[in-house]
Amino acid sequence: MLAETYPDAGCELDFDNPFELLVVTVLSAQTTDRRVNTARPAIFAAYPDARAMAAASREHLEQLVGPLGFFRAKTESLLKLSAALVADHDGQVPATLDELVKLPGVGRKTANVVLGNAFDVPGLTVDTHFGRLVRRLGWTDETDPVKVEFAIADLFPKRDWTMLSHHLIWHGRRRCHAKKPACGACPVARLCPSYGEGPTDPVAAAALIKTQGPA
Repeated sequence: MLAETYPDAGCELDFDNPFELLVVTVLSAQTTDRRVNTARPAIFAAYPDARAMAAASREHLEQLVGPLGFFRAKTESLLKLSAALVADHDGQVPATLDELVKLPGVGRKTANVVLGNAFDVPGLTVDTHFGRLVRRLGWTDETDPVKVEFAIADLFPKRDWTMLSHHLIWHGRRRCHAKKPACGACPVARLCPSYGEGPTDPVAAAALIKTQGPA
């Protein structure tokens, strides 16, 4: 049902290669994909690969990252991450979970985003939307992201993990909001044990639907 509702679901971060996806995913913390996409062209025009970014001027990189918030911490993460890619992987992004999570600032969520969207290796992206929806749908009571990932992995075929993540995240961004879900305009309402947490009136619920991810 969610696949039919969101046939175009996919990664909402713009990228051209695995390195770009890794960087923009790190930058997306505490901000929106749209803001990252706006900053992306200037960042990669200046530093198109790991070697270039590892040798970047900290001050200049901070200026480019600045609009995304937490620019000092994010710049530090990118410099360390790029240096590790150069030192340990000849500047290339590794294509396994074990190698990705060894990189500075890369956790399982970021690793699974890169695996699923840059390398077509199935992965579950347990962000705040994913976690909220699987609990609302009654698929798990776990709150720890790693425990959530393992619990949901047991419920679905591995081949479906990446698109399942996209469909749930899109649903969370567009209808099943944290504070006021659009229950009365939800395609899975009749299957949802949390139905009624938001407005059930179809007109009121429809007014809550967003046509795209957060600004």
